[in-house]
Amino acid sequence: MQPLQGITVVALEHAIAAPFATRQLADLGARVIKVERPGVGDFARGYDQRVRGLASHFVWTNRSKESLTLDVKHPRAAELLLKLIVEKADVVVQNLAPGAAARLGISHAAMKERRPDLIVCDISGYGDDPERPGPYRDKKAYDLLIQSESGFVSITGTPDEPSKAGLSIADIAAGMYAYSSILAALLQRQADGQGRRIDISMLEAMGEWMGYPMYYAFDGAAPPPRAGAAHATIYPYGPFPTGDGKTVMLGLQNEREWVQFCERVLLQPALATDERFAGNASRSAHREVLRALIVQVFAGLTAEQVAARLEAAQIANAELRDMAGLWRHEQLAARHRWREVTTAAGPVPALLPPGSWGAADAGEPRMDAVPALGQHTEAILFELGLDAAAVAELRAAEAI
Repeated sequence: MQPLQGITVVALEHAIAAPFATRQLADLGARVIKVERPGVGDFARGYDQRVRGLASHFVWTNRSKESLTLDVKHPRAAELLLKLIVEKADVVVQNLAPGAAARLGISHAAMKERRPDLIVCDISGYGDDPERPGPYRDKKAYDLLIQSESGFVSITGTPDEPSKAGLSIADIAAGMYAYSSILAALLQRQADGQGRRIDISMLEAMGEWMGYPMYYAFDGAAPPPRAGAAHATIYPYGPFPTGDGKTVMLGLQNEREWVQFCERVLLQPALATDERFAGNASRSAHREVLRALIVQVFAGLTAEQVAARLEAAQIANAELRDMAGLWRHEQLAARHRWREVTTAAGPVPALLPPGSWGAADAGEPRMDAVPALGQHTEAILFELGLDAAAVAELRAAEAI
């Protein structure tokens, strides 16, 4: 039995943060009813057409859900949304504009008398607490903008140019905290029978993830420098070219590894006692000199030969893979991490979610189809007591 089997989540969600959180709840067996706008749906459906005509973000974050189309601005549809939540939901997740849930009458404050056990998770850019709104409450917030506001962009990139992350890291951070907070709220509800409101801010999620660079720059100190793909403050730790035109990533963490690196990889044991490289702080301060020495040695070797030396010296290393390399990663295949998920465009491969799934006593996570827009509308409305004539009337009124 999956751990969240029997839990129903109603999600008024779009883009990444909320869908990523609810997809993980679905992975654990929760029923997730995704409320979408008729005719358009979650705007992430239109981001691209890279998965056989479907959007890559949407396929990633929306498997195992049911799609219900409701025009929540239509009075009849709004009534149905409220009925759905009151009768079916254990959890409501929403990342609408700040204040929208309150206007729809589905905020925790509006629902707690009718459903004191209801958990409501609000996800926004800057926080949506009416008692502590802050000056940024109503400011539009997209992933790149939060990466910038949180200081992440300032420490990412090269010395000449800052850069964002290559994926939606602020959305993912908020989604992960929403997911873990909902799980905690469900556990707490088992103890006291009470629901609660969860207020997730993308800025605050990224602020937590920025803990190390904030403390590194504590009390006015200089922040970690932008160092491209290399580590900002540990050296050598990053990419190095090899003689066959490839790149090897490697990382040293302590002095024992530094000695091994000098003796068994560079074959220059005297470097281990060179005062310029005595300790990580000195190596980082002299990184350009040290990099030149490393590149000179690696220029006479293939990437495979460098990797072999690093492995023999027990120095951490990795191949710099692209997306094609990740699709065919030997470790993922050997651990049987790939499954198939159904979509409107046919089956597509999907990774099992991280965790202990696959053990003999654990079963598998739920990995059902990615829903077509409105695919489950009629079935859900029938559950709420409507008949075919009533559903047809709602369609004619463009409420669904």
